[in-house]
Amino acid sequence: MRARTFVIALLLGGCAMTPVKSASIDDPIAVVQRQLDAYNAHDLDAFMATYRDDAKVWRMPASAPTLDGADAIRTYYRDQRFNIPTLHADLVARTASGHKVVDHERVTGLGDAPVEALAVYEVVDGRIATVWLFKP
Repeated sequence: MRARTFVIALLLGGCAMTPVKSASIDDPIAVVQRQLDAYNAHDLDAFMATYRDDAKVWRMPASAPTLDGADAIRTYYRDQRFNIPTLHADLVARTASGHKVVDHERVTGLGDAPVEALAVYEVVDGRIATVWLFKP
């Protein structure tokens, strides 16, 4: 009985000393989630805070970025997206590998029917560096 109590105490003590890794604000999934939350809130400043100054957005298939740099991204979302009151993106599925996050999104407010899209985000140093957008 005493030996069993000792083993349980030893195991529990080891568990208590094991550090728990919490998600960092620079974690790619956390960065992409902040970007999605800001998108849905139409909060341009919070949205842009998730992007690097040299970020690029590609609408595939493309041979050049559609939006090149934070100024271009800011202007586009200010003038072409966040001015649409009904704009909203629902996250259908998300997967991540390393510094890349892939979201399947269903966007409403752009027309009569929802738009299905895949967005691949590359996060570098806690901010989005590249986005590749795919529509069916």
